[in-house]
This record gives sequence, structure tokens and C-alpha cells, in this order.
Amino acid sequence: MKKINFQKLNKIDQNLLKRAFEVMNNSYNPYSKFYVGAAVLGDGNKIFVGTNVENSAYGNTICAECSALTSARANGIKKVLKIAVIGKNSEKAVLDPISPCGSCRQMIFEASQVSEIDIEVIMSNTKMDKIIIAKISELLPLGFGPKNFKSK
Repeated sequence: MKKINFQKLNKIDQNLLKRAFEVMNNSYNPYSKFYVGAAVLGDGNKIFVGTNVENSAYGNTICAECSALTSARANGIKKVLKIAVIGKNSEKAVLDPISPCGSCRQMIFEASQVSEIDIEVIMSNTKMDKIIIAKISELLPLGFGPKNFKSK
């Protein structure tokens, strides 16, 4: 894991985080009032975005990361390289970088095994002045995925 600021990110990572920031405001969050945006970088440098969509039946809520991963897959992307995630409260900026929840970590881990890439996760606070970059294997050590089903 490494801590970095926005200016030290490469142009691709800056763009990914900007796209996540832009989509964050499209969040549907009447219950938590928490906005999350995510952007996935797929093969061919294609970017797909997603935001959290809450539901009164809480189990039907969709996280931004899952939304972005699903959008990428629906558009034919089979290889995911990176994902950026950013969030804010409705009344104030989030001071520390947000990270994917456990369920999203599992979705990213699965995409990682399918992609055969240890996906980079870029996690930011609202102001983009505190950013942490980690591989999904760091965020979900000993993860379980499709490779566990293959026999040798």
C-alpha cells in the first residue's frame, strides 16, 4: 500500500479519480446520505463508472464499485486493470480515503482472478489530498475466487 497525493498520480489514475468524482454526485442515497463514485479502467483504456444506489430493502442496495464493475462487464470488458473510489457525506467532505466494503472487495477480487491481474485500487478522500493505492490482494488477503474451483 502506498499513500500519495493527486498531483503525483499518473495521468490515467488522475483521470480515473476525476471520473469517479464526477459520477459520485449521481448517487441515490436517501437513507445514508453518503455519496460514492467509482471508475473502472478496463483493457483498451476504457473507463466505466458507477455510483451507489440505495434501496429501502437494504439488501438490494448496490455499491458504486459493483455498479462500475457490472457496467464494464455489460460493455464487454473482460479484463479490469484498476478501480478508483471516492466518497463524501451530504454535508461535509470525507477527510480520510474511503475503501471498498467487504462485498466490493470480493467483487474486485473475482474480477482480478478473471483478469489475471492483481487489480490496483485507488482510494481517495473527497478533496483528493489523501489517496491510498493498494492491490486487491492486500485488501482481501486469502481471498476465495474462481481459481479455487479449478483442479490440477
